[in-house]
Amino acid sequence: MKKFLLFCCVKSALINHSRMTGFHAIIRNSVLALLVSFSLQVCSAQSFFLPPSEGFRQDRFRTVIITETAIGLVASAGLYFLWYKRFPHSRFHLFNDNREWLQVDKVGHAVTAYNIGVMQHDLMRWCGVSPNTSIVIGSASALGYMSIIEVMDGFSKHWGFSKGDMLANIAGTAIFAVQQRFWHEQRISLKFSAHYTPFAAYYPAELGDNRASRLLKDYNGQTYWLSFNIKSFLPAASSFPAWANIAFGYGAEGMIGAHSNPPVINGKPIPYFKRVRQFYLAPDADLFRIKSSAPFNTAAYILKMSKIPSPALQLDSEGKWKLKAFYY
Repeated sequence: MKKFLLFCCVKSALINHSRMTGFHAIIRNSVLALLVSFSLQVCSAQSFFLPPSEGFRQDRFRTVIITETAIGLVASAGLYFLWYKRFPHSRFHLFNDNREWLQVDKVGHAVTAYNIGVMQHDLMRWCGVSPNTSIVIGSASALGYMSIIEVMDGFSKHWGFSKGDMLANIAGTAIFAVQQRFWHEQRISLKFSAHYTPFAAYYPAELGDNRASRLLKDYNGQTYWLSFNIKSFLPAASSFPAWANIAFGYGAEGMIGAHSNPPVINGKPIPYFKRVRQFYLAPDADLFRIKSSAPFNTAAYILKMSKIPSPALQLDSEGKWKLKAFYY
């Protein structure tokens, strides 16, 4: 399963994606998929998914470290030889992309780093590593995975090391670490949702030329969420449902190019689209807080990083309100 996912990641990058924006998204999501697939293999027999071990389990720890080290080495080598080596190199340099895509990509970096940190922490606790050490390892893993691409970008002539991306990575990691250190749980989760938009048809090379690449490359359809678990902020005796969340989302629309919308692409005129930010308020659920059978808990854990579809109230940067009956 791990080899298949890695193969799909590399193959998709080479065939379907011509710009690093999409490739970044593929790698970030593939890292999460690889960690999830590994977790499924080592924990499928558990009655509760990834239960913390009371004592240190050297066998589990060894398996986790060996597997993740192998994944990291293979992914890094694959990135270099199958992608970066195809483009001109340069001395290490910086690149300012902070004004691109109305910062939706930056929020995506934070959400990805956060979820890697959470997942790595949970794996360490499953191995019996102490809570504080698990936080350190989770944080280091999140920054390590996310830094690989940025460092390689720094030596690529066409791109560069993005300080904005790294700040977003650090922010996402900090949101995980601070909560785990002081609350010993994640009361506020960072989540993702995506849907198809008509904008990709105007610039397939940039926004995706098939259904899979459009979900990863078209920032117009991506929304990132801060999901608050309500009961965790209430007194312990409260009978409020443990799974009920309220979520605040951010996205944007009308973006054909990174900085601005080109009037013409490949000789074809492009209609005018106003680039607007979008803010959302919607109900959400943390299904992993419902104790149930192993298959349900496994699925609920994997879906923790995904916002559930629901009605949503939208406010855009033009001051316009809209109620969406079903939004994801």
